[in-house]
Amino acid sequence: MASPLLDHCPPSLPARAYLDADWYLAEQSGIWRREWVYAGRLTDLAPASITRRRIGGAEIILCNAGSLTAYHNTCRHRGAELCATDGPSGRLITCPYHAWAYAADDGRLVSTAHATPTADFRRADHGLHPVNVTVWNGCVFVNLSDDPVPLAADPGLDTLTAWPVADLSTGFRHSRDLACNWKVFWENYNECLHCPGIHPELCDMVPVYAQGVMSARETTGVPDGPPLKPGAQSWTMTGAACGPAFPGLTEAQRQAGHSFVTVYPSMFLVAHVDYVRCVSLTPTGPETTRLTAEWLFSRETLAQPGFDAARVAAFSTLVIQQDGDVCEMNQRGLRSPAHRRGTLMPQEFAVHAFHTWVLSRITAP
Repeated sequence: MASPLLDHCPPSLPARAYLDADWYLAEQSGIWRREWVYAGRLTDLAPASITRRRIGGAEIILCNAGSLTAYHNTCRHRGAELCATDGPSGRLITCPYHAWAYAADDGRLVSTAHATPTADFRRADHGLHPVNVTVWNGCVFVNLSDDPVPLAADPGLDTLTAWPVADLSTGFRHSRDLACNWKVFWENYNECLHCPGIHPELCDMVPVYAQGVMSARETTGVPDGPPLKPGAQSWTMTGAACGPAFPGLTEAQRQAGHSFVTVYPSMFLVAHVDYVRCVSLTPTGPETTRLTAEWLFSRETLAQPGFDAARVAAFSTLVIQQDGDVCEMNQRGLRSPAHRRGTLMPQEFAVHAFHTWVLSRITAP
Protein backbone atom coordinates (compact mmCIF):
# COMPACT_ATOMS: atom_id res chain seq x y z
CA MET A 1 0.00 0.00 0.00
CA ALA A 2 1.36 3.42 -0.97
CA SER A 3 2.55 5.65 1.84
CA PRO A 4 0.16 8.48 2.72
CA LEU A 5 3.01 10.71 3.89
CA LEU A 6 3.32 14.12 2.24
CA ASP A 7 6.24 14.60 -0.14
CA HIS A 8 6.61 18.25 0.90
CA CYS A 9 6.01 20.50 3.92
CA PRO A 10 3.01 22.71 3.07
CA PRO A 11 1.97 25.76 5.07
CA SER A 12 -0.84 25.52 7.59
CA LEU A 13 -3.85 27.79 7.70
CA PRO A 14 -2.99 31.35 8.76
CA ALA A 15 -3.18 32.20 12.46
CA ARG A 16 -6.18 34.45 11.88
CA ALA A 17 -8.20 31.39 10.81
CA TYR A 18 -8.31 30.46 14.50
CA LEU A 19 -8.87 33.93 15.93
CA ASP A 20 -10.81 36.27 13.64
CA ALA A 21 -14.53 36.86 13.97
CA ASP A 22 -14.82 37.34 10.18
CA TRP A 23 -13.18 33.98 9.49
CA TYR A 24 -15.44 32.34 12.06
CA LEU A 25 -18.54 33.81 10.40
CA ALA A 26 -17.34 32.60 7.00
CA GLU A 27 -17.09 29.06 8.39
CA GLN A 28 -20.48 29.28 10.05
CA SER A 29 -22.01 30.23 6.70
CA GLY A 30 -19.96 28.04 4.36
CA ILE A 31 -19.54 24.93 6.52
CA TRP A 32 -21.82 24.69 9.53
CA ARG A 33 -24.93 25.85 7.65
CA ARG A 34 -24.11 23.76 4.58
CA GLU A 35 -22.89 20.40 5.90
CA TRP A 36 -24.70 17.64 7.78
CA VAL A 37 -24.18 18.32 11.49
CA TYR A 38 -24.62 15.77 14.25
CA ALA A 39 -27.50 16.64 16.60
CA GLY A 40 -27.61 13.67 19.00
CA ARG A 41 -28.86 10.11 19.29
CA LEU A 42 -32.43 9.36 18.28
CA THR A 43 -32.95 7.24 21.40
CA ASP A 44 -32.13 10.29 23.54
CA LEU A 45 -34.94 12.34 21.98
CA ALA A 46 -38.00 11.47 24.04
CA PRO A 47 -41.28 10.80 22.21
CA ALA A 48 -43.57 13.83 22.02
CA SER A 49 -40.71 16.17 22.87
CA ILE A 50 -38.94 19.25 21.55
CA THR A 51 -35.16 19.56 21.75
CA ARG A 52 -33.24 22.70 20.86
CA ARG A 53 -29.90 22.73 19.06
CA ARG A 54 -27.65 25.58 17.92
CA ILE A 55 -26.17 24.91 14.47
CA GLY A 56 -24.13 27.39 12.48
CA GLY A 57 -25.25 30.23 14.73
CA ALA A 58 -28.92 29.36 14.13
CA GLU A 59 -31.18 27.87 16.79
CA ILE A 60 -33.34 25.00 15.61
CA ILE A 61 -35.86 22.69 17.26
CA LEU A 62 -36.06 18.93 16.82
CA CYS A 63 -39.60 17.59 17.18
CA ASN A 64 -40.12 13.91 17.91
CA ALA A 65 -43.84 13.69 17.20
CA GLY A 66 -44.24 10.23 15.75
CA SER A 67 -41.82 11.18 13.01
CA LEU A 68 -38.71 13.30 13.49
CA THR A 69 -38.88 16.85 12.10
CA ALA A 70 -36.76 19.96 12.53
CA TYR A 71 -37.51 23.68 12.17
CA HIS A 72 -35.91 27.04 12.76
CA ASN A 73 -36.87 28.30 16.22
CA THR A 74 -38.77 31.34 15.00
CA CYS A 75 -42.46 32.16 14.61
CA ARG A 76 -43.71 33.15 11.15
CA HIS A 77 -45.78 35.98 12.64
CA ARG A 78 -43.12 38.43 13.86
CA GLY A 79 -40.15 36.18 14.48
CA ALA A 80 -40.52 35.44 18.18
CA GLU A 81 -38.67 32.51 19.70
CA LEU A 82 -40.99 29.51 19.74
CA CYS A 83 -39.25 27.37 22.36
CA ALA A 84 -37.03 28.68 25.16
CA THR A 85 -36.44 25.28 26.79
CA ASP A 86 -36.41 21.59 25.92
CA GLY A 87 -39.37 19.56 27.06
CA PRO A 88 -42.55 17.70 26.26
CA SER A 89 -44.74 18.73 23.35
CA GLY A 90 -48.17 17.84 22.09
CA ARG A 91 -49.30 17.81 18.49
CA LEU A 92 -48.95 21.59 18.27
CA ILE A 93 -46.10 24.04 18.68
CA THR A 94 -47.61 27.24 20.04
CA CYS A 95 -45.79 30.56 20.04
CA PRO A 96 -45.75 32.00 23.58
CA TYR A 97 -46.05 35.58 22.23
CA HIS A 98 -49.26 35.71 20.16
CA ALA A 99 -50.27 32.03 20.30
CA TRP A 100 -49.86 31.18 16.63
CA ALA A 101 -49.90 27.37 16.51
CA TYR A 102 -48.15 24.95 14.15
CA ALA A 103 -48.41 21.20 13.60
CA ALA A 104 -45.34 19.48 15.02
CA ASP A 105 -45.32 16.74 12.38
CA ASP A 106 -45.14 18.96 9.30
CA GLY A 107 -44.83 22.58 10.49
CA ARG A 108 -48.04 23.82 8.86
CA LEU A 109 -49.80 26.83 10.40
CA VAL A 110 -52.90 25.64 12.26
CA SER A 111 -54.10 28.77 14.05
CA THR A 112 -53.44 32.51 14.20
CA ALA A 113 -55.23 32.66 17.60
CA HIS A 114 -56.78 36.11 18.18
CA ALA A 115 -55.44 37.57 14.93
CA THR A 116 -57.95 37.86 12.06
CA PRO A 117 -56.16 37.60 8.70
CA THR A 118 -57.60 39.25 5.60
CA ALA A 119 -58.43 37.41 2.38
CA ASP A 120 -54.92 37.88 0.96
CA PHE A 121 -53.35 35.82 3.77
CA ARG A 122 -52.58 32.22 2.75
CA ARG A 123 -51.92 29.88 5.68
CA ALA A 124 -50.02 27.51 3.42
CA ASP A 125 -47.36 30.20 2.96
CA HIS A 126 -46.77 30.64 6.69
CA GLY A 127 -45.68 27.28 7.99
CA LEU A 128 -42.53 26.91 10.05
CA HIS A 129 -39.19 27.19 8.26
CA PRO A 130 -38.09 23.54 7.85
CA VAL A 131 -34.63 22.16 8.46
CA ASN A 132 -33.38 19.01 6.72
CA VAL A 133 -33.06 16.08 9.13
CA THR A 134 -31.94 12.49 8.62
CA VAL A 135 -31.04 9.54 10.81
CA TRP A 136 -28.08 7.26 10.18
CA ASN A 137 -27.58 4.28 12.50
CA GLY A 138 -29.51 6.03 15.26
CA CYS A 139 -27.49 9.24 14.86
CA VAL A 140 -29.52 12.37 14.05
CA PHE A 141 -28.04 14.84 11.56
CA VAL A 142 -29.43 18.19 10.45
CA ASN A 143 -28.54 20.36 7.47
CA LEU A 144 -29.57 24.01 7.15
CA SER A 145 -28.94 24.33 3.42
CA ASP A 146 -31.66 24.27 0.77
CA ASP A 147 -30.00 21.57 -1.37
CA PRO A 148 -27.96 19.19 0.80
CA VAL A 149 -26.09 16.24 -0.64
CA PRO A 150 -27.53 13.07 0.94
CA LEU A 151 -25.59 12.00 4.00
CA ALA A 152 -25.62 8.43 2.69
CA ALA A 153 -23.32 9.58 -0.11
CA ASP A 154 -20.41 9.70 2.35
CA PRO A 155 -18.46 6.49 1.62
CA GLY A 156 -16.88 6.45 5.09
CA LEU A 157 -20.21 5.54 6.70
CA ASP A 158 -19.95 2.01 5.28
CA THR A 159 -17.02 1.33 7.61
CA LEU A 160 -19.38 0.51 10.49
CA THR A 161 -21.82 -1.74 8.62
CA ALA A 162 -20.93 -4.71 10.84
CA TRP A 163 -21.65 -2.81 14.07
CA PRO A 164 -25.26 -2.59 15.36
CA VAL A 165 -24.89 1.14 16.02
CA ALA A 166 -28.60 1.89 15.57
CA ASP A 167 -29.51 -0.53 18.37
CA LEU A 168 -27.06 0.84 20.94
CA SER A 169 -27.98 3.04 23.90
CA THR A 170 -26.11 5.91 25.52
CA GLY A 171 -24.58 4.65 28.76
CA PHE A 172 -22.28 7.54 29.62
CA ARG A 173 -21.78 11.13 28.47
CA HIS A 174 -18.90 13.56 28.99
CA SER A 175 -18.92 17.25 27.99
CA ARG A 176 -16.33 19.99 28.15
CA ASP A 177 -16.10 23.59 27.01
CA LEU A 178 -12.76 23.96 25.25
CA ALA A 179 -10.90 27.27 25.03
CA CYS A 180 -9.85 26.66 21.44
CA ASN A 181 -11.09 27.04 17.88
CA TRP A 182 -12.97 23.98 16.61
CA LYS A 183 -10.37 23.36 13.88
CA VAL A 184 -7.61 23.00 16.47
CA PHE A 185 -9.35 19.93 17.86
CA TRP A 186 -9.74 18.37 14.40
CA GLU A 187 -6.08 19.02 13.61
CA ASN A 188 -5.04 17.28 16.82
CA TYR A 189 -7.36 14.37 15.95
CA ASN A 190 -5.76 14.04 12.52
CA GLU A 191 -2.16 13.43 13.58
CA CYS A 192 -0.23 11.39 16.12
CA LEU A 193 3.02 13.33 16.27
CA HIS A 194 1.76 14.55 19.64
CA CYS A 195 0.93 11.07 20.95
CA PRO A 196 4.32 10.09 22.46
CA GLY A 197 4.46 13.23 24.57
CA ILE A 198 0.77 13.69 25.40
CA HIS A 199 -0.79 10.19 25.57
CA PRO A 200 1.43 7.71 27.47
CA GLU A 201 -1.54 5.48 28.32
CA LEU A 202 -2.81 5.47 24.75
CA CYS A 203 0.68 4.73 23.38
CA ASP A 204 0.88 1.75 25.72
CA MET A 205 -2.49 0.52 24.44
CA VAL A 206 -1.68 1.18 20.76
CA PRO A 207 2.12 0.81 20.45
CA VAL A 208 2.35 2.24 16.93
CA TYR A 209 1.18 5.60 18.32
CA ALA A 210 4.41 5.76 20.34
CA GLN A 211 6.22 6.14 16.98
CA GLY A 212 4.31 9.36 16.27
CA VAL A 213 2.23 7.80 13.49
CA MET A 214 -1.37 6.62 13.23
CA SER A 215 -0.72 3.30 11.48
CA ALA A 216 2.09 0.95 10.52
CA ARG A 217 1.77 1.89 6.85
CA GLU A 218 3.26 5.30 7.66
CA THR A 219 6.63 3.92 8.72
CA THR A 220 9.03 1.06 8.01
CA GLY A 221 10.09 0.87 11.66
CA VAL A 222 6.99 -0.91 12.96
CA PRO A 223 5.87 -4.38 11.86
CA ASP A 224 2.35 -4.69 10.50
CA GLY A 225 0.03 -6.53 12.88
CA PRO A 226 -2.78 -6.03 15.43
CA PRO A 227 -2.72 -2.39 16.58
CA LEU A 228 -3.55 -3.13 20.22
CA LYS A 229 -0.91 -4.40 22.60
CA PRO A 230 -0.84 -8.17 23.22
CA GLY A 231 -3.78 -9.30 25.33
CA ALA A 232 -5.84 -6.13 24.85
CA GLN A 233 -9.27 -6.31 23.25
CA SER A 234 -10.67 -2.81 23.66
CA TRP A 235 -9.99 0.73 24.85
CA THR A 236 -10.54 0.26 28.57
CA MET A 237 -8.17 0.80 31.50
CA THR A 238 -7.34 -2.92 31.62
CA GLY A 239 -7.66 -3.60 27.91
CA ALA A 240 -10.39 -6.16 28.59
CA ALA A 241 -13.74 -5.97 26.82
CA CYS A 242 -16.52 -4.58 29.02
CA GLY A 243 -19.12 -6.99 27.71
CA PRO A 244 -19.95 -9.41 24.89
CA ALA A 245 -18.25 -8.64 21.59
CA PHE A 246 -20.58 -7.54 18.82
CA PRO A 247 -21.52 -10.75 16.99
CA GLY A 248 -21.28 -9.50 13.40
CA LEU A 249 -17.60 -8.53 13.41
CA THR A 250 -15.03 -10.25 11.28
CA GLU A 251 -11.80 -11.53 12.77
CA ALA A 252 -9.95 -8.64 11.09
CA GLN A 253 -12.33 -6.11 12.71
CA ARG A 254 -11.83 -7.73 16.10
CA GLN A 255 -8.06 -7.65 15.68
CA ALA A 256 -8.11 -4.00 14.61
CA GLY A 257 -9.37 -2.97 18.05
CA HIS A 258 -10.77 0.34 16.78
CA SER A 259 -12.44 1.57 13.60
CA PHE A 260 -12.90 5.29 12.97
CA VAL A 261 -15.56 7.10 10.95
CA THR A 262 -15.24 10.86 10.54
CA VAL A 263 -18.14 13.09 9.49
CA TYR A 264 -16.88 16.67 9.12
CA PRO A 265 -17.44 19.15 10.56
CA SER A 266 -19.12 17.89 13.70
CA MET A 267 -18.41 14.33 14.79
CA PHE A 268 -16.46 11.11 14.67
CA LEU A 269 -17.28 7.59 15.78
CA VAL A 270 -14.84 5.04 17.18
CA ALA A 271 -16.11 1.46 17.09
CA HIS A 272 -14.55 -1.14 19.37
CA VAL A 273 -15.45 -4.80 19.78
CA ASP A 274 -17.68 -4.07 22.78
CA TYR A 275 -18.87 -0.44 22.52
CA VAL A 276 -18.96 2.57 20.21
CA ARG A 277 -17.89 6.09 21.15
CA CYS A 278 -19.32 9.21 19.51
CA VAL A 279 -17.44 12.51 19.88
CA SER A 280 -19.05 15.71 18.59
CA LEU A 281 -18.04 19.37 18.38
CA THR A 282 -20.05 22.58 18.40
CA PRO A 283 -18.25 25.91 17.82
CA THR A 284 -19.42 28.52 20.32
CA GLY A 285 -17.10 31.33 19.21
CA PRO A 286 -13.85 31.95 17.31
CA GLU A 287 -11.86 30.57 20.24
CA THR A 288 -14.34 28.33 22.07
CA THR A 289 -15.81 24.91 21.33
CA ARG A 290 -18.24 22.60 23.09
CA LEU A 291 -17.12 18.95 23.04
CA THR A 292 -19.45 16.07 23.87
CA ALA A 293 -18.55 12.37 24.00
CA GLU A 294 -21.13 9.60 24.23
CA TRP A 295 -20.42 5.94 24.97
CA LEU A 296 -22.90 3.56 23.30
CA PHE A 297 -23.51 0.03 24.55
CA SER A 298 -25.67 -2.96 23.71
CA ARG A 299 -28.61 -3.89 25.95
CA GLU A 300 -26.77 -7.04 27.01
CA THR A 301 -23.74 -5.08 28.17
CA LEU A 302 -25.79 -2.49 30.06
CA ALA A 303 -27.80 -5.25 31.76
CA GLN A 304 -24.74 -6.94 33.28
CA PRO A 305 -24.86 -6.99 37.11
CA GLY A 306 -22.72 -4.21 38.50
CA PHE A 307 -21.92 -2.76 35.08
CA ASP A 308 -20.31 0.68 35.43
CA ALA A 309 -20.31 2.69 32.20
CA ALA A 310 -18.20 5.44 33.76
CA ARG A 311 -15.45 2.94 34.54
CA VAL A 312 -15.48 1.74 30.94
CA ALA A 313 -15.35 5.32 29.70
CA ALA A 314 -12.46 6.26 32.00
CA PHE A 315 -9.73 5.35 29.51
CA SER A 316 -11.16 7.32 26.59
CA THR A 317 -12.15 10.16 28.91
CA LEU A 318 -8.51 10.46 29.97
CA VAL A 319 -7.41 10.61 26.32
CA ILE A 320 -10.05 13.24 25.55
CA GLN A 321 -8.99 15.33 28.54
CA GLN A 322 -5.36 15.17 27.43
CA ASP A 323 -6.38 16.20 23.92
CA GLY A 324 -8.48 19.06 25.29
CA ASP A 325 -5.61 20.38 27.40
CA VAL A 326 -3.15 20.35 24.51
CA CYS A 327 -5.67 21.97 22.15
CA GLU A 328 -6.10 24.83 24.60
CA MET A 329 -2.31 25.14 24.82
CA ASN A 330 -2.15 25.30 21.02
CA GLN A 331 -4.81 28.04 20.96
CA ARG A 332 -2.92 30.15 23.48
CA GLY A 333 0.17 30.01 21.30
CA LEU A 334 -1.77 30.94 18.19
CA ARG A 335 -2.52 34.32 19.78
CA SER A 336 1.15 35.32 19.63
CA PRO A 337 1.68 38.27 17.26
CA ALA A 338 4.85 36.51 16.09
CA HIS A 339 2.94 33.50 14.73
CA ARG A 340 1.53 34.11 11.26
CA ARG A 341 1.34 30.61 9.81
CA GLY A 342 2.68 27.15 10.65
CA THR A 343 4.38 24.44 8.57
CA LEU A 344 3.09 20.89 8.30
CA MET A 345 5.28 17.81 8.44
CA PRO A 346 4.91 14.75 6.12
CA GLN A 347 3.09 12.81 8.88
CA GLU A 348 0.40 15.51 8.99
CA PHE A 349 -1.15 14.47 5.68
CA ALA A 350 -4.61 14.21 7.26
CA VAL A 351 -4.27 17.71 8.74
CA HIS A 352 -3.38 18.99 5.26
CA ALA A 353 -6.43 17.20 3.81
CA PHE A 354 -8.61 18.79 6.50
CA HIS A 355 -7.27 22.26 5.68
CA THR A 356 -8.00 21.63 2.00
CA TRP A 357 -11.55 20.57 2.92
CA VAL A 358 -12.12 23.74 4.96
CA LEU A 359 -10.80 26.05 2.23
CA SER A 360 -12.90 24.32 -0.43
CA ARG A 361 -16.06 25.31 1.44
CA ILE A 362 -15.47 28.92 2.38
CA THR A 363 -14.32 32.17 0.89
CA ALA A 364 -11.48 33.03 3.22
CA PRO A 365 -11.77 36.57 4.59
